[in-house]
Amino acid sequence: MMLQDEKNHSVIGSDRVDGTAVYGADQDKIGSVDKLLIDKRGGNVTDVIISAGGFLGIGDEKHSIPWSKLDYDTELDGYRIDVTKDQLMDAPRFGSNEPDRAYDREYQSSVYNYWTVTPYW
Repeated sequence: MMLQDEKNHSVIGSDRVDGTAVYGADQDKIGSVDKLLIDKRGGNVTDVIISAGGFLGIGDEKHSIPWSKLDYDTELDGYRIDVTKDQLMDAPRFGSNEPDRAYDREYQSSVYNYWTVTPYW
């Protein structure tokens, strides 16, 4: 949840993004933001890691999504992506036990290919 002051600004602290709900094209919740990936040199957010599936963090899968695929929806108070949960579950993913996978260039290439987004690198 954003603080009252933050509702009138176009920027938000990363700590406020973590845990935010992510909704699919059908407005059903498909996961939540686990973390943001930031390009160290350019300073821009490149990807968002979405945690989906599982129950209370157990058995969930992580999906890296290019940041450009998400839009903030004020009515839902969360991020929207133009795919369904089934499409997300078919996307490249990794388990909670392999967090470094998100930074692997081969994995990232498969993500950008799947989502047909031009890579940031």
